[in-house]
Amino acid sequence: MTNYTFNTNLDQHTFCSVCGIHSFYHSRSHPEMIDVNLRCLDEDVIDQVTIRPFDRQNWEDNVARIRD
Repeated sequence: MTNYTFNTNLDQHTFCSVCGIHSFYHSRSHPEMIDVNLRCLDEDVIDQVTIRPFDRQNWEDNVARIRD
């Protein structure tokens, strides 16, 4: 696993240095949480979660909704 940061060095992007999959993410908007790419898990867990569409262009306006 390789860690990549940019700009403020607050966002931590963790990815595989061999295949490049983006597996983990530590966000500055949610520093107490870790985003996990469900496709990296062994079992098919995508069917077990609710996926809500998200407008990434206006993410700052939607941060409170993400915390739900």
